[in-house]
Amino acid sequence: MSNRRRKRGDPKPEPAAGTMPMANNIVTSLDADGPRRELPLLRLNDHQHQHQADSKDDAAASSSPHQQRRLWVRDRSRAWWDLCSSADYPDPDFRRAFRMSRPSFDVLCDALAATVAKEDTALRAAIPVRQRVAVCVWRLATGEPLRLVSKRFGLGISTCHKLILEVCAAIRSILMPRFLQWPDEATATAFKNRFEATSGIPGVVGAIYTTHIPIIAPKVSVAAYFNRRHTERTHKTSYSITLQGVVGPDGAFTDVCIGWPGSMLDDQVLQKSALHQRATAGMLAGSWVVGGASYPLTDWVLVPYAQQNLTASSLRFTP
Repeated sequence: MSNRRRKRGDPKPEPAAGTMPMANNIVTSLDADGPRRELPLLRLNDHQHQHQADSKDDAAASSSPHQQRRLWVRDRSRAWWDLCSSADYPDPDFRRAFRMSRPSFDVLCDALAATVAKEDTALRAAIPVRQRVAVCVWRLATGEPLRLVSKRFGLGISTCHKLILEVCAAIRSILMPRFLQWPDEATATAFKNRFEATSGIPGVVGAIYTTHIPIIAPKVSVAAYFNRRHTERTHKTSYSITLQGVVGPDGAFTDVCIGWPGSMLDDQVLQKSALHQRATAGMLAGSWVVGGASYPLTDWVLVPYAQQNLTASSLRFTP
C-alpha cells in the first residue's frame, strides 16, 4: 500500500487485491468461521433487542410506585433456633446451650431491644431481637465458627458477623456502664465483710486475675501479641490479648481492662489499667485487692508468700 498522502478531492483508493477492508464497527472473533457481520457499536444483540421491544407494552405497569419488588433470598432452615426459642424448650438445655439462664437472656434482650432492633422493609422482614442477641451469645459462649453459626440459626455468614458486632457494641455502650461499676463506700464495706467471713482477711474488696484471649496473628506488631506461655504449653504458636478482671465476693465483675498485647506480664497490664490509676489517686486507701504471685506486692495489692515451708500463720494469711 502506498504511503503517499491523498489530496483533498481525490477519489478514495480501492483496496488492493487480497487485503482485508478495515471495519468501522466492532466485531468479534466468533464470526471468523462464518460470514462476518457488521455490528454497530454498543448495539444490543438480537435476543435483547427483541426482548426490549416485547417489554414496551409493560412499561406503564412496571413504573407503578406501588409494585412490589422481587428479591431472591436463599431458603435456610431455622428449625434449631425455633426449637430453642420455644416456650417448651427445657431451661437446663437452654442454659447448657447458651451458658446463661432463660431469665438472664430475657433481661439481656429487653435491655438491648431499643438499640439492636430493626424495622421491616419492603424486601424482607427484619430479624427478631431475640435471634440477633442469641447469635451473639452463642458465638461468644461456644466460639463456634461463623460457618456453623450460620447453618444453626438459618442466616448468612456475613449477616451473623454483622449481628455479633452490633450486639457487642450495644453491650459495651449500654450494659457496661450500667453493671460494671467499682463499689461505692457502702458496697465496699459489704464486700469487706463478706470476704472476711470467707477468708478471714479483713479489708478485701475484690480479687484480681489476668487471662488471655486467643486471636489471629495481627498484621502489625506481631511479636507484641505472641503468647509465649501458651505456645510452650501447647507447642503451637499462639497470639492473644489480655483480660484483667476484678470480681466481688459474688463473682460479679467490678473492673476490667481488656486489649493489651499478650506478651505483657500481669504486673505490666496492671500498671496500664484504670484500677492502678484509681489506686494512685488514693481511692483504694484502706482496702485490699488480692491476686496471684504474678502481681507485685503494694499497699493495696495483696499477694501470697513466694517462699516455701511457710509457718502456720503465714499459710493462714496467704490468699
